[in-house]
Amino acid sequence: MMEHAAVPSLEDFEALVQDAYRTLPERFRALCGDLVIRVADFADDEVLDALGLQSPFDLLGLYQGVSLDLKSSLDLPQGPDMVFLYRRPILDYRTATGETLEAIVTHVLVHEIGHHFGLSDADMARIESEAP
Repeated sequence: MMEHAAVPSLEDFEALVQDAYRTLPERFRALCGDLVIRVADFADDEVLDALGLQSPFDLLGLYQGVSLDLKSSLDLPQGPDMVFLYRRPILDYRTATGETLEAIVTHVLVHEIGHHFGLSDADMARIESEAP
């Protein structure tokens, strides 16, 4: 477990995200299929503009794709569905809240994967509560 005050590199943060993913319930991970999980320091300007955000620190994570509940077998593939976690905003959030980095990463990861499934916030909370 990382020390609270440690500031992980992008590589260390990616490993933390992968560790958090592995702690999610197997039945949840099995449904992720080819979902790609990426880590970046911040969302790019195009994403921030599209969401109407003034600061890159306002976005902890993002799901990019068409949720499974809206996909059709007749849809043309548009590239992989992706989940992004943004390291710097998450680190700032940790500082502001005092929550553990592992808890925040798990929360953001479940929330963004939940968008992939088209899940409700209640569904996401239940899945997150099942992670150790």
